[in-house]
Amino acid sequence: MARTSYGGQALIEGVLMRGRDALAVALRHPDGGIVWATERLDTGFRSGRWARLPLLRGLVVLWDTVVVGTRWLVRSASVAASEEGVELGGAAVALMLVVTLAAGIGIFFLLPLFLAAVTVGRVDSGLGERLAEGAFRVGLFIGYLLLVARTADVRRVFQYHGAEHMTIHALEHGEPLVPAAVRRYPTAHPRCGTEFLVVVIILSILAFSLVGSQDPLAMVVSRILLIPVIVAVSYELLRFTARHRDHRLVRWFAAPGIWVQMITTRQPTDDMIEVAIVSMEQALLADGEAVPAGSADLEREPLDEAERRTRARWAAEAAARTASPAGPEPLVAPEPAGVPGPPLAPAPFVPDPPPVAPGRPAEGDLPRGRP
Repeated sequence: MARTSYGGQALIEGVLMRGRDALAVALRHPDGGIVWATERLDTGFRSGRWARLPLLRGLVVLWDTVVVGTRWLVRSASVAASEEGVELGGAAVALMLVVTLAAGIGIFFLLPLFLAAVTVGRVDSGLGERLAEGAFRVGLFIGYLLLVARTADVRRVFQYHGAEHMTIHALEHGEPLVPAAVRRYPTAHPRCGTEFLVVVIILSILAFSLVGSQDPLAMVVSRILLIPVIVAVSYELLRFTARHRDHRLVRWFAAPGIWVQMITTRQPTDDMIEVAIVSMEQALLADGEAVPAGSADLEREPLDEAERRTRARWAAEAAARTASPAGPEPLVAPEPAGVPGPPLAPAPFVPDPPPVAPGRPAEGDLPRGRP
């Protein structure tokens, strides 16, 4: 079994697996094949030893999840739409990142503060208001998950989420990475990002209660500034609970995260499990780890090659349209055998010349002049 604890996230028709020094992505291409790509995680600011220190490593993982994860989410959507000639660029990544951060902070941190202030805060501006804020935060979080889970596209993402967890379970138990072995494991996992968000919500209730009641601007600023602190502590707590899952108190504390995963994960199909297996195998290879013996050797293609092939097809189609601006000649369906065609138009009517009286020469034969 690999020495590193692997985690990941679901993408559009794919799975991202994050290892020690690299991440790997596998996607189901619209043509039915599996494409893959890897990215180093030991470069830039993430290469320093400080990036692995307690508390700080949680912020690094948050960066990878939000920034890198969003970038790959957009790229996976681009691959899924490649048959329609759609390609999403860097502007789409930046826009989605800004919208995601703004929506997350606004909906799950500032909106509960406002709702608590205009309801319970009119009666109790102390502990009661803080508890109401926490209750609103939990309600908005669960309600949001239940709402998005109703759409067909998100349900497929949740199926890939389940495939990701099941594959990680199989790796951690030393199983060969084949669909039959992966299928035996649950879709919930103790190191899931969903459970991480549940821990963040629980700690935010405690942290914001300690801040107490202040003027509205200070309340808003405190929520924003405390987010990195809450995230860092939540990550360390999540790692601790994952290592001590056999303790009853730890299982009790982690139970809400497992319950919420009943919403964010679904049973995957075998072809989804195959994508998760390819992602895990490529992540192991990128980290220099051995793939478990007996694992599936599924057919796959580098993502760059698939995208180059797609762009070549787009260029050929554009050239064909330029060569014939009027479009292709209309097709005439052949006439079925044995079925007569339309009747011919009648010939124009030409009258016969007038008859000549018997014994009388024609006008052109009469003699000229006197007899």
